[in-house]
Amino acid sequence: MADVQTAPSYKRVYVWELPVRFYHWVNALCVFILIITGFLIGNPVSISYSTEAYQQYWFGTVRFLHFVTAFIFFFNFMFRIYWGFVGNRYARWTNFIPHKAAQFKEMWEVLKVDVLQTSLKGEIHVGHNMLAGFIYFISFLVFLFQAITGFALYSSMSSAWLPQQFTWVVALMGGEFAVRQWHHTFMWFFIVFVLIHVYLVAYHDYIEGRGTTSSMVGGWKFVKESRLKGEA
Repeated sequence: MADVQTAPSYKRVYVWELPVRFYHWVNALCVFILIITGFLIGNPVSISYSTEAYQQYWFGTVRFLHFVTAFIFFFNFMFRIYWGFVGNRYARWTNFIPHKAAQFKEMWEVLKVDVLQTSLKGEIHVGHNMLAGFIYFISFLVFLFQAITGFALYSSMSSAWLPQQFTWVVALMGGEFAVRQWHHTFMWFFIVFVLIHVYLVAYHDYIEGRGTTSSMVGGWKFVKESRLKGEA
């Protein structure tokens, strides 16, 4: 009589805390709005109206939406930096900055599975794998760069305290034209990042079947009991 193999036992694990999920979705919305409005600011669309000029202000509205969203994006990002120090083990900065030999080895293993696909199976992680964490860390640096250059550009037309703290950036980078070019160029980093991010989330959700996508809504993932014992 053939042996009956029992299905592995899974347990729900609370991975992404509410502040992390809140940050994620606010950030996603901000990035979407900033990309659309930023693209329109860099490449304005010519629209003809039959009304008088004073009755139309669509480009001013685009710029206003870009500036307001930038402030929300910045303070939301500052909150995430803070939560990287006080959040649970999956939210802390040790998951984003590799500093051990084992973490660099893990990055290479993930690269072979997710990108090069020279290996079909890799270790299943409860939180971020080290490669994903490091890429997120790079994205955080780009977030910071975009905030600094964006406020630097805004400083010439605003007397608000925050933008005025970055007036020195314009001189450091060689003028507003250079700052604007770098700011616009890194917009494409966001576009590429979003495409790859969505693909990998869908890929891991399909391959692993542990609730990767829904975990950023409810916070929970499904993990094998044996995996949890190995982490203890």
